[in-house]
Amino acid sequence: MKRVIPGFGLSLGLTMSYLSLIVLIPLSTLFIKTASLTWSGFWDIVTAPRVLAAFKVSLGCAAVAALINAVLGLLVAWVLVRYKFPGRRLVDAIVDLPFALPTAVAGIALTTLYSQNGWLGRYLEPMGIKVAFAPLGIIVALTFIGLPFVVRTVQPVLEDLEAEAEEASASLGANRWQTFRRVVFPHLVPPLLTGFAMAFARGIGEYGSVVFISGNMPMKTEIVPLLIVTKLEQFDYAGATALATAALVLSFVLLLVINLLQYWAGHRHRGDVRVIPPSRSDLAVPVESPA
Repeated sequence: MKRVIPGFGLSLGLTMSYLSLIVLIPLSTLFIKTASLTWSGFWDIVTAPRVLAAFKVSLGCAAVAALINAVLGLLVAWVLVRYKFPGRRLVDAIVDLPFALPTAVAGIALTTLYSQNGWLGRYLEPMGIKVAFAPLGIIVALTFIGLPFVVRTVQPVLEDLEAEAEEASASLGANRWQTFRRVVFPHLVPPLLTGFAMAFARGIGEYGSVVFISGNMPMKTEIVPLLIVTKLEQFDYAGATALATAALVLSFVLLLVINLLQYWAGHRHRGDVRVIPPSRSDLAVPVESPA
């Protein structure tokens, strides 16, 4: 049989070369530059009060935005897959808008909308809800940027789920909530964790959409990427690479934890799904999971 693509050896060589040039070599230079610092010098940079405050803002806002997207992104994906309504294709296309829209444009648009004199800000400010130039504005920007990551990871899994298992669950007497919780949701946990991880990682490193709406106030709304850019403008390259390395290592650790949870969830729910009829809660009827 004649193969369309080259053999395994050539394909693997091209893949590793590409990944090395695009990913491994740039990241290795970051660590090499940071290695020029002494351990005490590196520690002093990454534990400075201003730096710790920036990490707290970046990590906290990214985590909150990713959690919001995990819930609402699942809802959006569910509506797009399970319901037919006029304009569904338009809504499906709008989900990808944050991918195509320049982040600076998104930041300016959100700032215009939520500023004190903005279309929504003028009504929220008198109610004591300050969005622009506050941590809440950062969360709004990161939620806007991260939504497609959750929707596009959950949507294909929902489309591949067969209706037979849900119908069997209903025939056994389970209500809609029991069917969703015991039959549908276990299959959505791994892609949901993947979407959460991608949105969270994007939120930690997001700059363009946040820098306009945050106000960039040190110790309050300053984010780590902005602090790195500030050090570069001051020609403090060692300090910038130290902060970048700390953010990279922290992101790797958090993503590793999330991937381990995803691995555990995938193996935990790989077996049969058990549906408990409400009339006989002490009996569990196995239902064969979809292929």
